[in-house]
Amino acid sequence: MDSTVLVAIGVAGLAVLALALAAWQVLSPERSAADRLAEFTGGSDREGLGTQLSAITRSAAKLSRGDETDIAQTRRWLSQAGIRGRNAAEIYSAGRTLGLVLGALIGFLLVLFLYRPAPVPADVILTLAQRLRGVVWYMGGTLVGASIGYYGPQVYVANTIAKRKEAILAAFPDALDLLVSAVEAGLALDAGFRRVADEMELASPELASELQLVNHEVMAGVQRVDALRHLEERVGLDDVTSLVNVLVQAERFGSSVSRALRVHAGHIRVKRMQRAETKAAQVSPKLTVVMIVFILPTLLIVLLGPAAVRMKNILIPTAQDQGVAP
Repeated sequence: MDSTVLVAIGVAGLAVLALALAAWQVLSPERSAADRLAEFTGGSDREGLGTQLSAITRSAAKLSRGDETDIAQTRRWLSQAGIRGRNAAEIYSAGRTLGLVLGALIGFLLVLFLYRPAPVPADVILTLAQRLRGVVWYMGGTLVGASIGYYGPQVYVANTIAKRKEAILAAFPDALDLLVSAVEAGLALDAGFRRVADEMELASPELASELQLVNHEVMAGVQRVDALRHLEERVGLDDVTSLVNVLVQAERFGSSVSRALRVHAGHIRVKRMQRAETKAAQVSPKLTVVMIVFILPTLLIVLLGPAAVRMKNILIPTAQDQGVAP
């Protein structure tokens, strides 16, 4: 086997081993609270392999996560996807950096094993052109692998956020109607949130978990206004933002919460109807494109095909009899 292939296999094996050890160090349940505290404060007495790997992971996270504003934005973005670990932003940034390196390595190895250059010609110019083509192939594979490894986690989180928002938005009007009924029945707002969360557990676990988090924060001593603002940041939907604004204004000015909720629930129902009408209006253009691309050619073949065959069977023998066609 070629020495280049052996070197590439060795480097790939070391990279995979390092990644596995780093993941084991982060996820291992054998670490005590003292070890975790020492790793976060930098006061560890023993500098083992796991501690060094954790330091490398934190360095990779610092390399890609940016300043404090970017960190806060990343945490808010991950919270909208339901990823709310204490070190979620650092792990996400470190994963993108490691994905960049491993993706570039995997792309290079794939080109190394799959690319088969042509025999070297005798001409010097053709030889240089062939070598340049090989360099382009290796650089292209490395760049494509690095791009996939770096932007793959971002695309995954973005898709998770979109699906989560869609699930919450679908169940939000019904949850708001339940909240209006609970408050008008005499329950307090916190008890109403708890009741709605229990009722929506099966229909929409995402929305139920968000409402339960509001209750947990209020029970832990967080102000209700701050808990509602946290709900707004975690969900990131305009309907939830408008609900939070209504509740905050009702609590600030001392107005009736049940009346404000009923008016807002009617507004949300109107918006849901408008969204349904918008989607219904988009069906015709989408079906038109499908019909033009797929159905219309088939219909033309079915209708005009027999006529074209009959014209061919009639016109060609007639032209041959007249001496027009051979």
